Parts: sequence; C-alpha cells; structure tokens
Amino acid sequence: MTDATAPITQDVLTLPRKLPEGGKLNLVGMTRDQMRAALIAAGTPEKQAKMRVGQVWQWVYHWGVRDFDRMTNLAKDYRTLLADNFVLEVPEVVTRLISEDGTRKYLVRIAGGHEVEVVYIPETDRGTLCISSQVGCTLTCSFCHTGTQKLVRNLTAAEIVGQVMLARDDLNEWPVPGAPKEEVRLVSNIVLMGMGEPLYNFENVRDAMKVVMDNEGIALGRRRITLSTSGVVPEIARTATEIGCQLAVSFHATTDEVRDVLVPINKRWNIQTLLSALKEYPNLSNSERITFEYVMLDGVNDTKEDAHRLVKLLEGIPAKVNLIPFNEWPGAPYKRSSGNRIHAFADIIYKAGYATPIRTPRGEDIMAACGQLKSATERARKSRAQIEAETKAG
Repeated sequence: MTDATAPITQDVLTLPRKLPEGGKLNLVGMTRDQMRAALIAAGTPEKQAKMRVGQVWQWVYHWGVRDFDRMTNLAKDYRTLLADNFVLEVPEVVTRLISEDGTRKYLVRIAGGHEVEVVYIPETDRGTLCISSQVGCTLTCSFCHTGTQKLVRNLTAAEIVGQVMLARDDLNEWPVPGAPKEEVRLVSNIVLMGMGEPLYNFENVRDAMKVVMDNEGIALGRRRITLSTSGVVPEIARTATEIGCQLAVSFHATTDEVRDVLVPINKRWNIQTLLSALKEYPNLSNSERITFEYVMLDGVNDTKEDAHRLVKLLEGIPAKVNLIPFNEWPGAPYKRSSGNRIHAFADIIYKAGYATPIRTPRGEDIMAACGQLKSATERARKSRAQIEAETKAG
C-alpha cells in the first residue's frame, strides 16, 4: 500500500441544493423508497403509497411526462396534491452541438448555474450516452482536459438521471401511448465516463443508476451501464454489490512511475493495490470482463515493452483492453501515438488472448471526444495572470 497521505483525496460534500421556488421537492432522481417517503410526507395515505409510486414512476420514466396534469390515471385532486408539493425537473440544455459523425454534445446547466457536458455517440448497433458525475474533477489526470478544471461539486442523483432524460427528449425517444413498441433503442448504453470521478460521488451515482435500471421505467439492464473509475480502491467492491454494472478502469500506464504522473490517484492506490482489488471484483467472468482503458501517448506509454508489461499485469483478470488514441486539446502536453505504434501495441495484447479494440475518436470537431470535456464557463474563465501574460505577449 502506498502513502495514504498523498493529496488525492475526496474533499467535497454534496451540498444540499437550494430548493426550487416554493420549496417543492424534485421527484426526479429519487429511488422508489425515497419517493414513497416523500409522497407520504405530502399527505398520500400510507396504504396507497406503493401504488402511487408505481403510477408516478411509469409516467415520469416510461412515458417521459413532466406535467402532473397529464397523469390521467390519477384523480384530479391527487394531481393537485402532487403539483402543490413537487416538481419534475431535469437540467437545462444550454447548447447542443452535432458533429459531422453524428455525435451530439450537450452543454447542460444545473443548480447554481454550473455546467457539465453530456455526449451521445450513435453507432450502427448501439447508441451510447456518456454522462457526467461531477462538475470538474479532483483527479488532475495530466492528459485529460476535464482534469484541468477544478472540482466545483458533486452532481445530485436528479442531475445524473436528468442527463439521460434530456438526451431522450432530444432524440424523441419516449414512447407514444398506443404506438407500436420501438425495437431499436437510441440510448441503449450508458457510460459514466463524462466529467468527474463517479466513485467519489458514490451514493448519488448508485441511486441514479437504480432509477435508470428499474424495469418499469427507462429499463436499461445493468450490463448496459459501464462505470469508469481512475481506481478509487475502497469503493470498487461496492460498485459490484450495490450497483452491479460493468466496470472500466482508467489504467493508462504499466509502471507506477508513469501512472503517478498520468493518473495521480496512483500515489494513493498504486498499480498492485488496484489490481488486487480488481481480482476480487464480484461477478468477474469471461462474459463480464473489466475494461482497461489505455490512452496512447506518443513516447510516454506506447512502447512494445509497455505492451508486454500490460499483458503480465493482467494475468488472472478477465479483461479487455480499450486503446484510446489521445484526443488533443488546446495546450495539451502530449501527442497522439502514431497509427503504426498503436496497432503494434494492440497486436501484442491481442496475441496474448485479450480483446483489444482501438477506439475510433468521435466528435473531435466539437471537442466531445474522450478526455476533451470541459464546461464552457470554466473554459472561458481566465486568471488575471493569464490575461496579463497574453497582454504582454501582444
């Protein structure tokens, strides 16, 4: 175990959000138990509460309805009770950019005026929504644009579920009563790979994913959700037992010396500590492998020696390796490995028996690719020193 005093610690609490006007609670993002308690507190008879949760749940998460008046199987006086006590709110879409390759990037405003980015990636056999769990990030990974933005706060469960709902709004994916059921889902997969470290916001991420996985609502199976962590070792086992989704690890290096720089949380939980936790991960099998994400940085972590070391490190872990050509951003300190170098690296991993897809960069023209996310307001804020330096240079 490495030095536990390394300064890569969770230093933020989810502050209670200021309630909307009139003190009404937002039902979005509540688990069934939380919603039941809220409905009872608002005057729903206890004997009816479970039924009422089921009715509201179906309207909100199956049909995508945000107006209590449209919940026509509820008595008018009960709809009034709901409207007097609750709201159904999702984050506001500030801008939507659509890439040449069909990728959509949403800049989304949440409580307090903060912004996060959400990315939808359409493919022939699936549609993946990349969602954020924090505004900014504590982890300062040196190749990641989000890591250059200081952590502002954790997102609430409502703000996490709301990202899925607003994407379905934009894609017009909510079913229409009486219409034939759509066989193809536009949002078929969710990856917690947007802004932030999900395991530093564990409870809110867990509750949001419970809502998303619920069979009577959005109904995405646990194997269609992948949580990506930089290696917050104490929360890894909880991810399996309390969420049950697929796991991806931002690995990116084969020695502690290099990983300490690329993924500084490695100073707290080093490669061996991380791998030991992954070997114990429940549900692990050849059908439920851990994905090791590995960004290809020219001259940093892309040698044949690195590839052979990676194979050795993966022994005993059902795994696949996702090679990510580095997506450059303004001022980035790294360059993308050459295509030849990436393919040579992939070949070594593949011949050792591991699936090794090379991720096709998507949405680069709208800064929506992996590691490029950073909210526009934070991007626009320059320090006085930066402005002075630019003025002198001019």
